Amino acid sequence: MANDTRGLGTVPGTAIWRLERAFDLECGQRIGAVDVAYEQYGTLNAAGDNALLVCHALSGGAHAAGLHEGAAKPGWWDVLIGPGRAFDTHRYCVICINVLGSCYGTTGPASIDPSTGRVYGSRFPDVTIADMVRVQKALLDRLGVRRLAAVAGGSMGGMQALVWPVLYPDVVDRVIALAATDRHSPQQIAFGEIARRAVIADPAWRGGDYYGRGNPAAGLAVARMLGHVTYLADAGMARKFGRRVKGQGVTAGTTRRQFEVEAYLDHQGRSFVGRFDANSLLTLTRALDDFDLGAGFASLSDAFLETEAAFLLLTFSSDWLYPPYQLARVADALRQAGRPVTYQELRTDYGHDAFLLEHEAQAPIIRTFLDEKQERLADGIAAIRQPWKGQGPWPAAI
Repeated sequence: MANDTRGLGTVPGTAIWRLERAFDLECGQRIGAVDVAYEQYGTLNAAGDNALLVCHALSGGAHAAGLHEGAAKPGWWDVLIGPGRAFDTHRYCVICINVLGSCYGTTGPASIDPSTGRVYGSRFPDVTIADMVRVQKALLDRLGVRRLAAVAGGSMGGMQALVWPVLYPDVVDRVIALAATDRHSPQQIAFGEIARRAVIADPAWRGGDYYGRGNPAAGLAVARMLGHVTYLADAGMARKFGRRVKGQGVTAGTTRRQFEVEAYLDHQGRSFVGRFDANSLLTLTRALDDFDLGAGFASLSDAFLETEAAFLLLTFSSDWLYPPYQLARVADALRQAGRPVTYQELRTDYGHDAFLLEHEAQAPIIRTFLDEKQERLADGIAAIRQPWKGQGPWPAAI
């Protein structure tokens, strides 16, 4: 069974659980009953301690692996989840939960406010990464999870993974964070603000209350185009697109030849508009910008003093959105706190997208980390260099 790497095949659709009680947010506001969307792969054992939580990035959702009936594409981390894969569903009960504030089943700005019977829209409150984690904890309690064998995620998912052992220090055995950070830099905040301004500048945004009256499609598409540029790297874009011309197209309001990279960004913008909510983009990017793992502690290392977890931190050499120095800073803080930590930088030209694409390099590292006894995990910072693994597919979403 351990060598069965055929994947999960067809899996049930996303499930919805309702947290009936009111939920208090860090901003001081309270929201009513919260719907929580999730998917589960594998079986939870009787002790409730073989759960492995997978946390998604900004525009991801609960569908992390396998194929839904009639779907053309599997879940966003399918290459790592399944029998014999890095997140082995013969060994673990893998769970993925759509975050609070998103638009894929969990309560967000496009949801109905139970107190008014109307869409939240502009009235949806600010949420934090910690709020997302606390909602996840409520669902896991309901599912009978008593302890997490591991929590893993990339980008925004990696930030959730880092918050878990801080909020629940005696619940998590291992943390796997990829292409993430403990806090946004001014440049990262700037990218988020430009994306938000693109949405807000669209007349169809209507102050955030556009539901039933159209969609700020133009602004949302531009925001996504900007996002995709930050997900890539210069060398990878040169390899993938070069200065090749695709043909005639409409660019900046004029009909002219269109470079392949322009056509790619245009496609990503249009496809994003069809599947994501503009207010969710604003909500989640604000949560990212506000995130500061060390806030409230004397230092970042103090945030980890109580945790019992061991940590694997993976970065990617060409990631300029979440550059390697940021998780290296987390590794230093973990070492100062006396926690077992392995930090590894993988060499790649995929940029930030590498956490979704470099699975051949990531899988053996993750598998080894999950197999090792905690007291034998590397204590300190180890760096490795892996060769780029080929062109591979380009992802539809981060």
